[in-house]
Amino acid sequence: MTQRNEQSIMLVDGMALLFRAYYATAANGYIRRTKAGVPTNAIYGFIRYFWDAVQTFNPTHVICCWDMGGTTFRGEHFAAYKGNRADAPDDLVPQFTLIREVTDSLGIPNIGAEGFEADDCIGTLARHYTQNEDMDVMILSGDHDLLQLVDERTRVIIMKKGHGNYMVYTPETLLAEKGLKPRQVVDIKGLMGDASDNYPGVRGIGEKTALKLVQEYDSIEGILENLDQLTPSVRKKIESDLDMLHLSRKLAKIHCDVPVACALDSCLLTLDHVQIVDKFEQLEMKSLCTLMGVATGS
Repeated sequence: MTQRNEQSIMLVDGMALLFRAYYATAANGYIRRTKAGVPTNAIYGFIRYFWDAVQTFNPTHVICCWDMGGTTFRGEHFAAYKGNRADAPDDLVPQFTLIREVTDSLGIPNIGAEGFEADDCIGTLARHYTQNEDMDVMILSGDHDLLQLVDERTRVIIMKKGHGNYMVYTPETLLAEKGLKPRQVVDIKGLMGDASDNYPGVRGIGEKTALKLVQEYDSIEGILENLDQLTPSVRKKIESDLDMLHLSRKLAKIHCDVPVACALDSCLLTLDHVQIVDKFEQLEMKSLCTLMGVATGS
């Protein structure tokens, strides 16, 4: 395997961490709030998750990527894309803006692009830093779609259930655990679809069949070239849903040419203690200063 650099950049899937942090506490019926009633539970949990990952994986640089809201190119291709998602809980909505203020106070750039998702920004930045800056890249998320970005210089860190519990995917661990190459993650989604993103894939083909087909024929192209080798049932399903197969794969593929950029000196992880204390005091979560080893001066 390629020798790793002393410097590395962590690309954080901001929405994944924020939603995880919100529901981890809201599920217990507790919403942390300021004295003025502003909900902060997701922000508090986000920082705890984030800081644990920083201490565990020790990146020298950090960027946080966000969905911008509104219509994306995927929604233009398929109107029902993510159409099954409920609106964000009322207590979470104000925290979308506040968390960006918090990451700003940590000196972490917030990156997003209209018409694209955070995944696309992450993919674009990962490609840039590995190819142009020769950096090792770590992607922090709970979203398995990002496994398609794994390569010799890019690790995907999946947050598992429980605080501080991670699965780190390299090409070797992805093949060992799931029997897949990174590019095949997209083909699997093309076949089986994605219920959480509300696109169907090929009707009647689930994960088990999709995995078997991709492992045997390597890719969707390989499958289509060998339709006569498939069982009549599977062949009929694929032939009946060819258009949706190709569309679902297009929806699943992360775009790595989004108009985003961030100079390395802008995302070097250096904490301004005064700035951090000021922001955490505003949000009445000064205990996080202790967690992060930030001197409060009191």
